[in-house]
Amino acid sequence: MAMSGFEGYEKRLELHFFGDDPAMLGNNLGLRLLDFESLEQVLNAVQCTVVSAVANRYFDAYVYTRGTFIFPKAQPSPHTSFKEEVICLEDTLPNNLCYRKASVMPSKTTTNAWHVFTASDESHIIPNDHDIYTVEVCMTDLDRVLARKFFLPPGGGNKSGDIAGKEMTKITGIGDINPRAMICDFAFDPCGYSMNGIHNDRYSTIHVTPEDGFSYASFECVGSIFDDDDIEHLVGTLRKAVQVFRPATLSVSTTCASHEVWPRVTHALEPLGLKCRSCAADEFPAAGSIVFQTFTARRK
Repeated sequence: MAMSGFEGYEKRLELHFFGDDPAMLGNNLGLRLLDFESLEQVLNAVQCTVVSAVANRYFDAYVYTRGTFIFPKAQPSPHTSFKEEVICLEDTLPNNLCYRKASVMPSKTTTNAWHVFTASDESHIIPNDHDIYTVEVCMTDLDRVLARKFFLPPGGGNKSGDIAGKEMTKITGIGDINPRAMICDFAFDPCGYSMNGIHNDRYSTIHVTPEDGFSYASFECVGSIFDDDDIEHLVGTLRKAVQVFRPATLSVSTTCASHEVWPRVTHALEPLGLKCRSCAADEFPAAGSIVFQTFTARRK
């Protein structure tokens, strides 16, 4: 029987491509230059496969299997601690990425902290995409009734993950977060859900582990501070995403070169009965400002 427990938060890896490589000049394809067989080599190393995909002129978005996960405290080296991972990165990265910073951004609780590592060369200390913001939301202790929607129904195991995923997208309200987005989604057996949504050059993603006692969901989206439509809809988007799960505890990380976005997070969440308990900020080369906020339901 498989062990139960919290699998741990996701790690987000973001790569920016630059330089004078002829293959890179005149395009912004980045990893899209790699053929799918090359991506599969990476996936095979971590025992994952692609189960759903969607693409437009800006993105290729893939949903992966959950694979054979290892609980956080059972990870092999160097993943036993953030410190060990930073040491490994420092030893591995090329020397020209010499502007580096590692930081653990604290909160008022011992269980919540935001771990960040950035590396850049001299020409990218100031972000090129300084108008882009990224909002990452981590939610725990989800409403039990809402979390049950991410379980396959009894006798529903014969449905494919694609079909069941589309049903979950509809019945949970995830499809209403951004009705304009093209979504690829997948439901796992017996429970769990992942999706990627893309709309022009904007994306969002959701991952859900709904089991009682260690329920968790994450939501991530990007936008531009110079796009009035993005800014106008950010508050509504966050409210819709959080109301899908109604967590008792959540944390939000906002990455942006300016300080125009993170105050809107509190404005979005406090009307939902969530109180901001802590706020930490730091500056990172090539990333800009990162603000880490934690919230708990007022009933707590």
